Amino acid sequence: MTETLIDAVDAGGDDADREAVEHERAEMREFIKGLSADDIKSGNWFTKLLAQALSSYTGRVDWQYFQERYEGVPADAVVDQRIKMAARYAALEGGLSAGAYSAAIAATLGSLGGAATATVPAAVATMMVDVAFITRLQLRLAHDIAVLYRVPLDLSDPDDMWRLIRVAFTIKSGEVVREGVVKAVPAVVRPLIKRFYSGAVLNAAKGLPVVGKYLLKRNVIKIGIPMVGVPLAVVLNRYTTLLAGRHAQAVFRNEARVIELAESLSGRSRHPQSMLWVAWLVITADRKIADDEALLMRHLVRLVRDRHQVVDEEFAQLVDMDPAEVWRRLDAESGDLLDLLDAAERVAAVDGAVNAREKAVISELRDRCRRD
Repeated sequence: MTETLIDAVDAGGDDADREAVEHERAEMREFIKGLSADDIKSGNWFTKLLAQALSSYTGRVDWQYFQERYEGVPADAVVDQRIKMAARYAALEGGLSAGAYSAAIAATLGSLGGAATATVPAAVATMMVDVAFITRLQLRLAHDIAVLYRVPLDLSDPDDMWRLIRVAFTIKSGEVVREGVVKAVPAVVRPLIKRFYSGAVLNAAKGLPVVGKYLLKRNVIKIGIPMVGVPLAVVLNRYTTLLAGRHAQAVFRNEARVIELAESLSGRSRHPQSMLWVAWLVITADRKIADDEALLMRHLVRLVRDRHQVVDEEFAQLVDMDPAEVWRRLDAESGDLLDLLDAAERVAAVDGAVNAREKAVISELRDRCRRD
């Protein structure tokens, strides 16, 4: 396709939505045809799907891509629209896939163990179209949200790739899905859903990696309960996609907030090298380093290097922070130091309320920054 699935909303209308979903389902059928039973059993299908889902997509769908479609629109508004549309397409696909589901598919999962590695049972292939469709949709949605918030992701870097996977398929979200779905469906089928989350049918999935197990487990519900498959598939696909999107929004929006703070501090600082020491002194004051604090320091160091050409090897090799060293450095600075005081106050608040030890550091810094 020349456009992404979610961008079919620009065409408008239910017919356009259905056509877009059918097109993607056809792509997934072709993808599944290229898998062996061993690929599914071992979880290698997920590795192959990652390459298929992101290789050309990430090179085409960048910040400029969104600027051309949503110029002048705040990122929050675009993200919200894309999450809702992704959930809509997920629900539509769930309805289409569920029509082919039957209780027999669950039993067929066990046949993978005895199937020839060159073939995939037809029932499992039917299930895998749905699994692959939703997996690719949620991966790309998480990627799009990162791009919209201008959070840098280098998917050739294994750490960034794994971060995207964690955001798109968080285990915590899976736990929320389980409880949320139980509440969302009619009371009469709730015991069945709980049974299929923990039932023996999942024993066939023991060979899959953690991510593959989670994705399979999520789909077992849809294929294992006769008569309610279609409405449940619609609800579950929509709910899990909404959850994945909102989780990605929370994670990447927060990171964008931290990056924005780092850019502001770096841009306004008149003492960029000393600012790094002051920021680290505040962060380590309570002997704990929160994730947001570590993220802030990573971006501060990068921005000070790029914008001010400051590379502080002594700071990079620092193990124990000695406040006396920071005060010595401040005494050697000339001019107004109030920019350092402002930086300290904003750094202290990056992870929430300022604690007593951080306040003590800021208080002493305030006294030292007063130059009559």
